[in-house]
Amino acid sequence: MASHIERRKFLAALGGLAAAWPLGARAQQTRTVPRIGILDFFPSAASADSIEPFHQGLRELGYIDGRNIHVEYHSAEQRSDLAATIAADLVRREVDLIVAVATPAAHAAKSATATIPIVMQVSDPLATGLVASLARPGGNLTGVSSSGPDLAGKRLELLRELRSDLARVAFLGAANDPNARTFLNETQAAAASIRVRLQPLLVTGPEEFDAAFATMIQEQAQGLIVQPLFVGHRAKLAELAARYRLPMVAEQRTFAVAGGLAAYGVNRSALSRRWAYYVDKILKGAKPADLPVELPTAFELVINLKTAKALGLEVPWFLQQRADEVIE
Repeated sequence: MASHIERRKFLAALGGLAAAWPLGARAQQTRTVPRIGILDFFPSAASADSIEPFHQGLRELGYIDGRNIHVEYHSAEQRSDLAATIAADLVRREVDLIVAVATPAAHAAKSATATIPIVMQVSDPLATGLVASLARPGGNLTGVSSSGPDLAGKRLELLRELRSDLARVAFLGAANDPNARTFLNETQAAAASIRVRLQPLLVTGPEEFDAAFATMIQEQAQGLIVQPLFVGHRAKLAELAARYRLPMVAEQRTFAVAGGLAAYGVNRSALSRRWAYYVDKILKGAKPADLPVELPTAFELVINLKTAKALGLEVPWFLQQRADEVIE
């Protein structure tokens, strides 16, 4: 009798395990498809040329979104509070990895988690305290830097090639961005080296653009360097630069496409393809702390000939030949 009862208990337990197995199997199966959350500080309209190259990089490594990887995109619309909210939500939902685009997004992700790996694209991760070193980042962040040490000088040289009498240049930066000081310092050093006076103007938002341009004209600025964080407001800046007849040079090509005079900086399509490299390494077991942060190696020059003509500027033929893209 006792053995019969024990047998029934064993069969019941076995049945319970069998009933529970499909749930566990489903949970395990769900987790085999890695979930990647992209936290982009910029507006989505400004990042189209970065997101598709990332997906292309994933495909080249064998990852197909919706099949063996799941990628979800979120834009913080250049709002730090929204970036923090999105980061917290990604952590709450336990994504496997976060891709953070721009320094404010990387800081939001870093504040939200110390365990989920973060692949970042930022200007200067060292100066803004995101990593301990480029060679061995430490912590849960790694990725790519979009800032080269001589880019500020190249942009000023470009302005001088387009305006030979260049003596005063305005710099428009974001007062609430950790990278503003880095961009400003690099541009000031480059300006001093070619004996050009730099006029720094730091604003907290687009509502201060009009006043900033009025100040530039009052101070007799002959050109304008724009910090890349303003990419979401590139059309407004291009319109103001045209109205005040100020040659505007920026880092990202989209500023020139929007009507700015020229852009020289990192090739962002090439940069975002490298996100896929880091994602692949981390999903295969590498630790972000051991993956060196990469510096940019591909750059692009874009010149808007239509804008140059409207400003009465002659673009030297050698510059047109050197440009990766000429907008006519």
